[in-house]
Formats: sequence, structure tokens, C-alpha cells
Amino acid sequence: MLTPAELVGLIEAVAKGDQAAFERLYVATRAKLYGVVLRILRRQDLAEEVIQETYVKIWNSAGQFNPALSSPITWMASIARNRAIDIVRKKSEVSIEEEPQAMEVAADSPDPLARREMTEELKRLLECIGRLEPDRQRLVLLAYYNGWSREQLAEKFAAPVNTVKTWLRRSMLDIRECLGL
Repeated sequence: MLTPAELVGLIEAVAKGDQAAFERLYVATRAKLYGVVLRILRRQDLAEEVIQETYVKIWNSAGQFNPALSSPITWMASIARNRAIDIVRKKSEVSIEEEPQAMEVAADSPDPLARREMTEELKRLLECIGRLEPDRQRLVLLAYYNGWSREQLAEKFAAPVNTVKTWLRRSMLDIRECLGL
């Protein structure tokens, strides 16, 4: 994986229409973004479609990226995550797990995240999440790892949606502070 500074440089080049930079950015980040999307959708075909849409959006929005607000991978992962969550919400009438091909992920297709070593950044993130109280840990993981909506979380935790939003915001601020951001 490229360093954050190298990724920023690639995104800046992509913003100027540099196709070679876009290809390097794609190669450097595809596995991570695919893993994020596949975790939410649990379907290879949908994950591949969302990844395509994600990179189109990255190409079109590269000029809007601000390295002062987030790291490049965080910015790209949020684009991918948000698109995957949109798909889950659209399919809320028929659960993805209930569809026949929902869990048909090819056995010979290696999990992109399993091939990568846990980075120091991820270790720090997990340590910071671990410092939250258990209910807040579950809340954050269900929201940002599993893609649950605020409404689903409100139902699960028997709390109003606005309260869930507040808990999430405070938890994210605690995590951010722990990470020194």
C-alpha cells in the first residue's frame, strides 16, 4: 500500500485527469475498498458493481478531496461504504441474506482483507474502539462495519433515533481523540 502522502498525490493527479495516476490509485486501494463493500453487502456481484461506481465517483470527485479533513483511504472508503449502504437500504424489503445467491461467494476467491496484514493504523483504531463501553462498541461496529441504519440501531438499542445519532457522534469523537486526530 502506498503512503497517505503518495495517495494524496495520486488523487491530486486524478483531479487533473491523469489516467495513469487513477490506475495506480485503483491498484493500490481496490482490495481495501472491496473488503469494506463486501463486508456490508455479503455478495460478490453487488460488491463488484459498487466498487465500479465508487471509482467512477472518485474520478469525478477527486478535485473535492481535502487532505486536511481526512486521509485519502478514509475518504475513498466512505464513498464505497455509503454506496454499499444505499444498496442495502434499497433492498430492505427483501433481505440480502434471504436471496438465494446472497452468500454465494466463490470459495477459491481469497478474501482481500485476509491477504493483508493488519496495519498499525487499524490496530490503533481497534484499540480505540476497545476503550469505548461495550454498548458503544457494538453500536459503532454495527453502524460503520455492518452498515446498519440509524433506525435499525434505534430498534436494536431500544432508543430514539436522535439518541442513537448522539451516541454515535460522541463515540466517534472519543475514537478521534484517542487516535490523536
